Amino acid sequence: MTTTKRAIIVGAGIAGLAAALRLHQAGWQPMVIERAPARRDGGYAVTFSGLGYDAAERMGILPDLAKRHITPEEMNYIKPNGERRFSVPGPTVRAMLGDRALNVLRGDIEDVLYEQVRERIELRFGTILETVAQNADGVSAALSDGSVERADLLIGADGLHSTTRTLVFGPEEEFRVDLDHMVAVFMLDHLPADVAPGATETLTVTGRTLAIISLGDGRAAAFFGYRTERPSAELAEGAKSVLPKVYGDIGWAAPDVLAQLRTAESVYFDSISQVVLPSWSRGRVALLGDAAWCVTLFAGYGSSLAVAGADLLGAALESHPDDIGVALAEWEKDLRPEAEKKQRLGRKVKGLYAPADPFRLWLRDVPLRLAALPPVGRLLQRRLQLRQAA
Repeated sequence: MTTTKRAIIVGAGIAGLAAALRLHQAGWQPMVIERAPARRDGGYAVTFSGLGYDAAERMGILPDLAKRHITPEEMNYIKPNGERRFSVPGPTVRAMLGDRALNVLRGDIEDVLYEQVRERIELRFGTILETVAQNADGVSAALSDGSVERADLLIGADGLHSTTRTLVFGPEEEFRVDLDHMVAVFMLDHLPADVAPGATETLTVTGRTLAIISLGDGRAAAFFGYRTERPSAELAEGAKSVLPKVYGDIGWAAPDVLAQLRTAESVYFDSISQVVLPSWSRGRVALLGDAAWCVTLFAGYGSSLAVAGADLLGAALESHPDDIGVALAEWEKDLRPEAEKKQRLGRKVKGLYAPADPFRLWLRDVPLRLAALPPVGRLLQRRLQLRQAA
């Protein structure tokens, strides 16, 4: 008699929900716990492509993700006084993105995954993992609701500051590599008067970037990214205290955005850090997504890698149904080279994210300025048309 295998998944973000869906498709019985009292929305827009795009296609969620695709009518790069430095038109932006890639809000990826699993699996919000114990036969998780759950596998998909990783692998400080930047994102109540409707507009000055991102359906988000030498201290201080100090004199739409920040209900604010671990699993506990590797938004591939990682994990467990250790080893062997490649990219390009001086800002803008030129834009659009016709 075959017994359905059970998995406890810690974290109801992209990685956790993707793992829940993929393991359910593999015949497992997943349960997801999430410390937040309810689902969160928003987050910054990401490019969803590569291994993640392929995985979404296999998992059957690509059509729903495609419905959430957002493309700005144009990308405008702004001076502190509000004047435009240069613009990249929408058709060129789409050509630069390519035909097997989507621009999607992180919260919308979560929403698509949540809709797929919410009636198929058990989800417990407002629940924290407190202790983990394992042996050759299974893993036990003591939860903050007083229950003790037993499973064949525990997956820590609880992000950069993973509780699972701390409990099973060791303190965060041993594995976190800070890249000396902070990021903040929140949804705007209204579009600032200085921002063109439907556009994504960005102001970058020395060490600081502020972007207003059009998300379609009248939605817009404010995105902050800046250099700092004290990420842990600023994280402890909080976004509503730190951001006005950092951005108070930047100009353009900042006064309106900072005024909206004061009453924002949900603000994502964190250090930009990578996670480097010698192994992503220990016995019957595996880490997935940012908890395991965190390539950072510098690499621009975290959401894609989370979905791809969940899909490959499900495939490995299907291939080795009677030996979870072999499955986890095979999964990591297949995925680690891609994760490490993206981490190297993130470390390489961090200097162009919020450039430290005018020369680096100019260097960052060269490809964008070229794309904004009509002949180059037409060439990019022509290449896209050829790909779609092939």
